[in-house]
Amino acid sequence: MKLFSNLAGVLIFALAGCAVGPNYQRPKTKLEKNFGELAQTNSAISSATTTNSPAVEWWRSFNDPELDHLIDEALRQNYNLRIALTRVREARYQRSIVAADLFPNIDADAGYWHGGGSKNVSLSLGSSSGSSGSGSGGTSPKRDAMNSDPHGGGGAAGGGKSSVGTNPFSDQLTPFGKGGLPGVTSSIYQIGFDSTWELDIFGGNRRRLEAAAGELGASVEDLHDVTLSLLAEVARNYVELRGTQQRLIVAQKNLAAQKETLDLATSRANAGLTSRADVVRAAAEVATTSATIPPLQASARRSIHLLSTLLAEEPMALSDELESNKPPVFLPPEVPVGLPSELLERRPDIRRAERRMAAATARVGSAEADLFPKFAMTGGVGLDSTSTGSLFDWQSRYFFISPTVVWRVFDAGRIISNVALQKANRSESELQYRDTILTALREVEDALVAYATEQEHCNALAEALRQNQDALGLVRNQYKNGLANFLEVLDAQRSVLSSEDQLTEANETLGTDLVALYKALGGGWEMRK
Repeated sequence: MKLFSNLAGVLIFALAGCAVGPNYQRPKTKLEKNFGELAQTNSAISSATTTNSPAVEWWRSFNDPELDHLIDEALRQNYNLRIALTRVREARYQRSIVAADLFPNIDADAGYWHGGGSKNVSLSLGSSSGSSGSGSGGTSPKRDAMNSDPHGGGGAAGGGKSSVGTNPFSDQLTPFGKGGLPGVTSSIYQIGFDSTWELDIFGGNRRRLEAAAGELGASVEDLHDVTLSLLAEVARNYVELRGTQQRLIVAQKNLAAQKETLDLATSRANAGLTSRADVVRAAAEVATTSATIPPLQASARRSIHLLSTLLAEEPMALSDELESNKPPVFLPPEVPVGLPSELLERRPDIRRAERRMAAATARVGSAEADLFPKFAMTGGVGLDSTSTGSLFDWQSRYFFISPTVVWRVFDAGRIISNVALQKANRSESELQYRDTILTALREVEDALVAYATEQEHCNALAEALRQNQDALGLVRNQYKNGLANFLEVLDAQRSVLSSEDQLTEANETLGTDLVALYKALGGGWEMRK
């Protein structure tokens, strides 16, 4: 009873022991109340944004069912996303492996041993001068085989097991030889359980578990980051596809208008009302515009190929679905951007850096725990007998228990250096965390400026297009009536074509800038938590 009382006291002390090393606390970060660009006297940014919290499913603000369908399929099928999910599972298994170190290991074993000791082995009897045993002179062959040690150890009460868990089939040479006691032939049957348990007195294993949990959290945020990147990639490429298709429509429409101008110039030249030079110039404009169409067609095809692979499909899989020209995506009049403090919870890269910092902090404690002694318990229970008939008798029982302590007294500074290394890693992870926050803030500020100024750019281009279209109409009428030369018509056509193409491209850029802003704000991954 006293033994078990002492054991219970050790266990209680182990469970109540404090883990060495620093306890993790998330660093305090001071952020402004609003994004800096919103505080500037810039009416374009202020009118394009609000401080409401951003929507989780931000892509639905484009009001495009086709885009919604593509994103749903990408979230279900994308290979990079599935790889990231597999890595989360790996991290969970790794955490379970580390957690197992907090519990005892229990092995069940059973075995049979039969052997006979050599009669030519001499045993020293200590202080008795010249006293030795050889063959039957050293031991009595009538001795009960149960009292022999066929494993070269103590009596059968230990079942041939030492406190270090001797294998019953060990091939180690002993003072008795490999066959057991000299001159004795014996057999033994064994069934038992062995257990070892390192008591986590100073919390080294618990700190390792904290580190594994931090790495698991980081892998989860990796999954969220891949999700966010996938959402933005699908949305950006879809916007670019629709923008390219719209530029194709504009180019084809202008090509048709230029062909009409070529027909007009040809008819006037045939009537002697203008020179053949006007016809050549008109034909050159038609050829120039025709040359812009193939690159746009190739760009549209590449976008379709990329969108297909993002959905884990063959490059041509979405051709029938996406080849038909559709209007550019709808852009919301205002974008909710939230507050800078919300980025700490919305941005997966910030959350990942914070989890890695927590893991690095825990590894400091794990390293410091190696400075202290390690306590362990080894024990076993089982049955030993020289015959199967008595193996399960109560008298065949055995048990042993062996508390141990190990304290490294010299390692040439290895432990101290490891502690210093883990502290340096922890400082590095904190700096990376703070740098990630600054990078996130910069990306949002840049995206706000890009989106707001592109809106102004689009408004200016739209006004320029209206003016150039009016000018073209006037010049064409004047040319028909002989009041303007053909060069004026061509210049007006070039201005219209350039303005219309620039406006279409600017609208595409505005859409991709909006996607970049949504990505910088984070979010979208929450729907997969």
